Amino acid sequence: MSSLSSNATPDPARFIKERVRTIDGWPQPGVQFRDITPVLQDRRALRVLIDLFVQRYIDAEIDTIAGLDARGFIIGPILAYELSIGFVPIRKKGKLPYRTLSQSYELEYASATVEIHEDACKPGERVVIVDDLIATGGTMMAGKQLLERLGAVVVEGAAIIDLPDLNGSKRLRESGLSLYTVCEFGGH
Repeated sequence: MSSLSSNATPDPARFIKERVRTIDGWPQPGVQFRDITPVLQDRRALRVLIDLFVQRYIDAEIDTIAGLDARGFIIGPILAYELSIGFVPIRKKGKLPYRTLSQSYELEYASATVEIHEDACKPGERVVIVDDLIATGGTMMAGKQLLERLGAVVVEGAAIIDLPDLNGSKRLRESGLSLYTVCEFGGH
């Protein structure tokens, strides 16, 4: 057996999930924050994670990866690079320097507004939206709406973590958005 095959990860999704840290009571009481920084710090975990996304999209007909502020900015550009396609940031309000479109939405514990440059993509461009997790689905839904206002075709939403008890993934699927997530955590 070669050294490459002996290093294979038998269950990549479980491998990633085991490296996600849970922080109780942050940013407010009752919230269980799912922290991906241990995944990013571990070179093997980061490679496994990116490889999962690359394998998902390598043969897909997509033109662009759109990353949601802020942790979608970590995974999104790496994925876009690996797929040899462009990257578009969807940022919190007031962070983009050019003319923008805005979309407000509700989070699990606050409200927010995201923006995209008005020339971020062309009509008909096929886009995958990337973020670290899906909670209520508000951020990804707002990103989808912004991209569609520009005429893009949102092929899929992708995230490392799904929090199904918060119903965001259900809400997104009901809106017609196909989803891909690496792992899920029950509870809030």
